[in-house]
Amino acid sequence: MKYENILVTTDEAIATITFNRPKALNALNAALLAELSHAIDSLENDPEVRVLVLTGSGEKAFVAGADIKELDGLTPLQAKAVAMQGQGTFDKIAALPIPVIAAVNGYALGGGAEMALACDFIYAADSASFGLPETNLGLIPGFGGTQRLSRLIGPQQAKELIFTGKIITATQAQTLGWVNHVFPADELMSQVMTTARALAGKGRMSMRAAKEAIDAGLATDLATGLKIEQNAFALCMASDDAREGTRAFIEKRRAKFKGTL
Repeated sequence: MKYENILVTTDEAIATITFNRPKALNALNAALLAELSHAIDSLENDPEVRVLVLTGSGEKAFVAGADIKELDGLTPLQAKAVAMQGQGTFDKIAALPIPVIAAVNGYALGGGAEMALACDFIYAADSASFGLPETNLGLIPGFGGTQRLSRLIGPQQAKELIFTGKIITATQAQTLGWVNHVFPADELMSQVMTTARALAGKGRMSMRAAKEAIDAGLATDLATGLKIEQNAFALCMASDDAREGTRAFIEKRRAKFKGTL
C-alpha cells in the first residue's frame, strides 16, 4: 500500500511512523487513520521490528487533532463510526506486542493527545503542548481520551483538563505523569532513539510479556494481576532469549539476544 499521509521507515529493528500532513498540522483525517491502521498491521507481522516510534513531520505538530472539516455536519451514526475508526486504530497501537514510544515534537491536541496516550510512554520536546479541547467545540474526546487519560493521571486531573479544554505545556504534562521526559526540541529524536535502541537490544519475549502483564493486570485486581505475572514469567523461561540472558549473566558477558519467541 502506498501511503500519502504517513511515512514509514525501519532502521536497526526500530520502525518509525511519521504523520505527514504538515500543512494541516498533521491533523487526523479518515485517510490518515486508514493508512496508520494498515501500517500497524504490517509492523505487527514483521518479526524484525522490535520497537515502534510515532512522531510528526515539521516543527509545529505531533498531531494537532482530528480534521474538523470532516466532522462538520455528521449525523450521530456517522459520528459513532468516526469514533470507532479512531478508537480501533489506537487500540491496535496499544495492543502491539512491542514497545511503542510517542515522540511528541509539537502540538498533541485532541486526537493527537489520544494517539500519544495509546503509546507505552511519551518523550516530548520542550516546545510541545498537550490538551483535549473538544468541549470548546461542544464535543468530548472520542478516540479514547476520557478513558486513557483518567486511568493514567487519575479522574480528578483528567476531568479538569477535559472539562476546561485547557492546553498545557510538556513540563506541566510531565508533572501530572502524562509525559515521561521532556527534552530540548533539537535533542528529542536522538533521546528517543537512544531508548529505542536499548529496548530493541533486549529479549523480544521479555518485552512482550512485560507489556502484556502490565496492561492485563491494570484491568483487574491485584491478586489476579499477580497470577498474570506468574504465568508471564514462566512463559519467558521457555524462550531462547531467557536462557541466553541468564547464561550471559553467569558467564559475565554481554547477552546476545536473537529475538525469538
